[in-house]
Amino acid sequence: MPTGVAVPTGVAVPTVGTGPAQPDPDEGSRRSGLRRRTAVLTAGLVVVAALVLLAGIASLAVGARPIAPTTVVRALLAYDDADPLHLMVRELRVPRTVLAIVVGAALAVCGALIQAFTRNPLADPGILGVNAGASFAVTFAVGVLGLTAPGSYVPFALLGALALTLLVYLLGSFGRSGATPMKLTLAGVALGATFTGLTTAIVLRDQSTLQVMRFWGVGSVGGRTLDQLTWALPLVAAGLVLALVCARSLNALALGDDLAHSLGARVVTVRLLVVVSVTLLAGTSVAAAGPIAFVGIMIPHAVRWFTGPDQRWVIAYSMLVGPVFLLLADVLGRVVLPSGELRVGIVTGILGAPVLVALVRRRQVSEL
Repeated sequence: MPTGVAVPTGVAVPTVGTGPAQPDPDEGSRRSGLRRRTAVLTAGLVVVAALVLLAGIASLAVGARPIAPTTVVRALLAYDDADPLHLMVRELRVPRTVLAIVVGAALAVCGALIQAFTRNPLADPGILGVNAGASFAVTFAVGVLGLTAPGSYVPFALLGALALTLLVYLLGSFGRSGATPMKLTLAGVALGATFTGLTTAIVLRDQSTLQVMRFWGVGSVGGRTLDQLTWALPLVAAGLVLALVCARSLNALALGDDLAHSLGARVVTVRLLVVVSVTLLAGTSVAAAGPIAFVGIMIPHAVRWFTGPDQRWVIAYSMLVGPVFLLLADVLGRVVLPSGELRVGIVTGILGAPVLVALVRRRQVSEL
């Protein structure tokens, strides 16, 4: 071998006349460790899926009137319309539980996408103004156009979420440095505050709009029917599929655009798909349940403490951990008061504020 040539550490270099190159002794241990980690993470997904099932059963059984789990199972498998408990389970608690699962998954995955998209670990649909855009569009549909049926203002929520997402990214991209996490966050906070003010102005100008929006604006999964889920499920499912499709490429984008291009990632296409996914997830969840805060920022962080920065695992776990959190928050809201209940948007705010403070105070925020 010629002298003066630097050889990277750990790379086996064949020597003339001494036979084939020796394999890297660390390669086998790395592959073995990767297989063990994959097995652990896969087993963890099974455990979290079981927790979703248990939280769903708790949501069906716990409330102002507790219902035995055996009665819940009979109501699902052998429905008797003459039994008031069966009627309560099927007509009231099943739609509420299914909606909590759908919205929890949508918000958690939406937060993970936005954090990866902006490379800002403290970003979420609320901080980037996406929820404010969807809320303004829904309020405009109700207060100005007179639409009141939930399904009728879904297009407005999607359009509002899309418009704010694009506007935030456009404003955050000005300048030589492009779309930096700090600029995107500042643009999102500024636009979110602006559209929140416009939303308030529309609500206060009309008493009937105030009556409709004052409960919706808190965020709740109660009082819904299965008919209202027929439009929410396909939209959220499409957004989740797009998120899973983008997961591998988001790992490359975390390294920077130039390196992502060199690794074969289609940066423009991936960003477009992420914007569409965020629009579907945030817009549908806001239209179905109102703006629910902190789920999108808490769940991806909690997930990354276990999975690490690999977006494939982060998105998969967020899809399951989000429903568990929202279901338990909804159950807690039903029983925390001696009479009545707290809406789930209030419960997530109470639980999420201390968590957000803890995240900010950490010396090193969980890496993307």
